[in-house]
Amino acid sequence: MSTVPRPHVSRCDPSRPDYDAIIAAHENAVASGEATYRDPSTGLTVLTVGTHLARGTCCESGCRHCPYLKS
Repeated sequence: MSTVPRPHVSRCDPSRPDYDAIIAAHENAVASGEATYRDPSTGLTVLTVGTHLARGTCCESGCRHCPYLKS
């Protein structure tokens, strides 16, 4: 994946104070081939966009990096 897509604004608002840290953590995980990363603010495990693409469909769980959301 050459360009890592940004999460949909409804799942991760760019005005969040931790937005840049979230994007950096996600991009690092994707570049390293990791399926997940730790949210920099909460420590919770977050699935990467690659994990969702490998699943092939939306699981309807409200995931931050879901690539199947309609604009």
